[in-house]
Amino acid sequence: MTQKVLVFGDIGIDDTVALIYGLFDDAIDVVGVVADYGNVSRDKAVANVNYIRRMFGVDPVIKVILGAEIPMTGEEPEFFPEIHGEYGLGPIKPPLLNGAGVEENFFEVIQLIKQYRDQDLVIVNIGRLTSLATLFILYPYIMEDVHEIYMMGGAFWVPGNATAVSEANFYGDPIAAHLVLKNAHNVTIIPMNVTMAAIATPQMVDYIHRVGKAEIVKPLLDYYYNYYKQRNPDIEGSPLHDVVTMMAVVYENMFTFRSLPVDIIRDEVDVVRGQSIADIRPYVDVLEHEAEEEKHHRIAVGLDYWQFYHYFMANMTGQAGL
Repeated sequence: MTQKVLVFGDIGIDDTVALIYGLFDDAIDVVGVVADYGNVSRDKAVANVNYIRRMFGVDPVIKVILGAEIPMTGEEPEFFPEIHGEYGLGPIKPPLLNGAGVEENFFEVIQLIKQYRDQDLVIVNIGRLTSLATLFILYPYIMEDVHEIYMMGGAFWVPGNATAVSEANFYGDPIAAHLVLKNAHNVTIIPMNVTMAAIATPQMVDYIHRVGKAEIVKPLLDYYYNYYKQRNPDIEGSPLHDVVTMMAVVYENMFTFRSLPVDIIRDEVDVVRGQSIADIRPYVDVLEHEAEEEKHHRIAVGLDYWQFYHYFMANMTGQAGL
């Protein structure tokens, strides 16, 4: 049986490649996408999902639901065309296909959770957590039917990408990130500790382009790599933050994990806003009871790159022997 997956994403370059990966992997069945603001505006995120599902012939099989337009902080979101391109697909300008098949509210999300609750539905959140947090506010009992949540977010003991200590998804809406982690069960966090190691080199991208099933991957990841190369001349390829999070759903053996309490800084001070802090203190004596009651989340702290390479390249090229 394939793993049913409901995706929440701000569909930029790495989100798009993650979505394509999910469509290609026979072990994953993407049943819907909640399109949010983040890398781009919500309207552009929806257009990108529609563009991809038409490109690969999965329209209207995959449901598209309108997610959040602004964070719970009430701020106007900041977009990142220098990283993801004006429309979120690097150099590509997709048509704004936002009409048929797009749901206007969370009713369809609730229906999907109910429909697949007996099939261990997993949510993969690869963008800001605003929509997911809203579901915990509005429908806490229904959210108990979600089997697991995988989220790309956080930077534990490594530098962030939004600030020196904060990762962009948590930074973009730290209130939502905090709310989800305080209310959700069976959460796996895939942070920058491992996503920055999930590199697709230019040679890998060129090979996928030659023999694979998705020509769009090369212009996307070439654009992405150009940004990262300007930022860090020593980087060897594009970090696939969201792709490796999607892969974690079915290939947990790629990772090593720790189960720890996590807190998110909601301070407005930019440098620490959205910082993810895992409590690694060895609880003893009087703190033992406190440790037992504190909610723990599973955090990926290590990645076996060669397993990642094998699964990613085999799936994207259709060549199982890689």
